[in-house]
Amino acid sequence: MENKPKKLALISSQGTLDWAYPPFILATAAAAMDWEVGIFFTFYGLPLLKKDFKATVSPASNPAMPMKMPFGPEGFKNFNWPMPNMLMSNVPGFEAMATSMMKKTFKDKGVATVEELRDMAVEMDVKMIGCQMTMDVFGFKKEEFIDEAEIGGAATFLEFASDANVSLFV
Repeated sequence: MENKPKKLALISSQGTLDWAYPPFILATAAAAMDWEVGIFFTFYGLPLLKKDFKATVSPASNPAMPMKMPFGPEGFKNFNWPMPNMLMSNVPGFEAMATSMMKKTFKDKGVATVEELRDMAVEMDVKMIGCQMTMDVFGFKKEEFIDEAEIGGAATFLEFASDANVSLFV
């Protein structure tokens, strides 16, 4: 009997900073365990394959984001924001501030950046498939993406995922 490595198939459909981490963390962890890994980047996840991307935190797209901030400057740690996320997300500069605070906290905690995780995924031969339909709909060009990105449709990903041990939508 052939001893095939385990296989992980991921779908990445979000491009905010908080949603950029899960597919790359899961992919690099599985690859480090000698699993074969493929990620299908579709809709808002597709920009994570761009050579130059700027992922930000968006409280409006994540209503579960805690307003008790466990990160940021000492004086603001554990500050309990009295306003709901939807209101805070409309405060000018809040998105930039939240992004900056999250990046700083991740750095202080020794968490790799999304870019570093993506580079690790490339080095570990993680298959990264950019959705052709999403490219067409949003007007992206292949030249905008990292060289390692493969462009394909749902059928390309499904072929990879058809015998995966684990399939996740993140």
